[in-house]
Amino acid sequence: MKRISDFIAEELAAAFEAAGYDRSYAKVTLSNRPDLCEYQCNGAMAGAKAYHKAPIMIAQDVVAKLEGSGCFCDVQAVNPGFINLKLDERFVADYLDEMETDEDLGLNKTDNPKMIVIDYGGPNVAKPLHVGHLRSAIIGESVKRIARKMGHNVLGDIHLGDWGYQMGLIITELKERKPELPYFDENFKGEYPAEAPFTISELEEIYPTASGKAKEDEEYRECALHATYLLQNGHKGYTAIWNHIMHVSVNDLKKNYANLNVDFDLWKGESDAQAYIPDMIERLKKEGFAHVDDGALVIDVQEESDTKEIPPCMIQKSDGASLYGTTDLATLVQRVKDYHPDKVIYVVDKRQELHFVQVFRAAKKTGIVPSETELKFLGFGTMNGKDGKPFKTREGGVMRLENLIAEIQEEMYKKITDNRTVEEEEAKNTAKTVGMAAIKYGDLSNQASKDYVFDVDRFTSFEGNTGPYILYTIVRIKSILNKYQEEGKAVTGLKVNQQSGESEKALMLALVKYNEMMENAYEELAPHKICAYIYDLANAFNHFYHETKILAEENEAKKQGYIALLILTKKVLESCIDVLGFEAPERM
Repeated sequence: MKRISDFIAEELAAAFEAAGYDRSYAKVTLSNRPDLCEYQCNGAMAGAKAYHKAPIMIAQDVVAKLEGSGCFCDVQAVNPGFINLKLDERFVADYLDEMETDEDLGLNKTDNPKMIVIDYGGPNVAKPLHVGHLRSAIIGESVKRIARKMGHNVLGDIHLGDWGYQMGLIITELKERKPELPYFDENFKGEYPAEAPFTISELEEIYPTASGKAKEDEEYRECALHATYLLQNGHKGYTAIWNHIMHVSVNDLKKNYANLNVDFDLWKGESDAQAYIPDMIERLKKEGFAHVDDGALVIDVQEESDTKEIPPCMIQKSDGASLYGTTDLATLVQRVKDYHPDKVIYVVDKRQELHFVQVFRAAKKTGIVPSETELKFLGFGTMNGKDGKPFKTREGGVMRLENLIAEIQEEMYKKITDNRTVEEEEAKNTAKTVGMAAIKYGDLSNQASKDYVFDVDRFTSFEGNTGPYILYTIVRIKSILNKYQEEGKAVTGLKVNQQSGESEKALMLALVKYNEMMENAYEELAPHKICAYIYDLANAFNHFYHETKILAEENEAKKQGYIALLILTKKVLESCIDVLGFEAPERM
């Protein structure tokens, strides 16, 4: 289905051509003066030089050719040469009726679906998720859903931190505590236990303890480094412990991400890339891409056009150890081999940008990814407290993600049960649903690259630009539709009113922007544009609601037109919050 702006542009293009001017001047934009008009065209200003004619004369010529147009109810040429346009209500109503009957609400899905891999999440195993993991998960999940909405084939990969020194630390501490375990007996020949020798809580305590010891005790640190070396070289007992760590951690991570309504297609980690590293390094050396610099193996990625120095991408330390760059390049080797992506998107802290510039350039320069494969870095800012510093607990520590979610849900529960009688179970379920909207909308309504303040009081408010306000609007619409149906009325086959009042038309005009907005949100990987759109749409609906006696309308045909408009508004809002990663309850 065409975007509304395409219909308008075609009408303008035909008028420019009929008036003797080039069609290319018929560019239409939303009006920056909505008090004067709804759309505008500034093509007459651009054409003045080419045609040696005053812009207002060109505008008047075009306006004359638009007389009788089915698109517009009012067209004016305004000095010095603007063309101001107001859409005909019947044209808008017909467009909305077509949107409502389309299974994708008129969305123009891509004709050329791409295979896209989105790398987001990135937690380390054996550590609890904390608030620092929130943005990657929420933004990445939304970008994945937006891309799928537009018809692309998308795989979300969590890219676990599951390899390296942290594993050696855990193994070393476990050996100190339980040396009798068979994993540490070099002569053990039997089957290792199926059950892990630790719970997730114990594992989460073991790692920071071991890390603290290694900083104080050099001998302990050397043991951890050696354990890491043995694990990475296939030590059977240590590999069995690693498998236990992975099983216990991943099960816990899946539970925590499910609470965030975040779902990964791939649970790959740094360990999955290890098998590709030896051959990759050998090829890079053999083909002259990698060279030794001060004992380390590096790939030069500086380009002539750079205005500042871009350091080489280091892929092997002087002692032969791999680095993050090595793993990231090997992961791309694996992704190209297994999935043949057209695009790989990394949703990562923006402070990692230089690292990914190096990795992307090295990957392209060496042919690890084909030249036509797009590598995209989507860097996000910091989630801060009201003091402007990274968000902490009241005690000043890093807050666990599950505790943050629980705190938001508790706040929502208080608001839902305050001054009203609600069954406890329903109140808890509603608090969970609305709390998720508060968290996700609070984050996604900000441009990803910007730092933002996580303000619990503001994010949980039912007023203003918040998730609960959006959900309250949807619930209000559901309530009206339920009452309408309780009157024995059908809600299918209804048509939007062909004549409308001011607030009704404003809501109609907000709805027709859905198609173009969603396309734009995908092109710019910008969930905040969806948030801005649904906030405007919710405001337009609530203004209409307060101005209009919807169910009390005596003219049945007019009432049906109102209900048709509400049905479409609900569908559009629900489609948008779905790609943002949350849903609306039945009641609030």
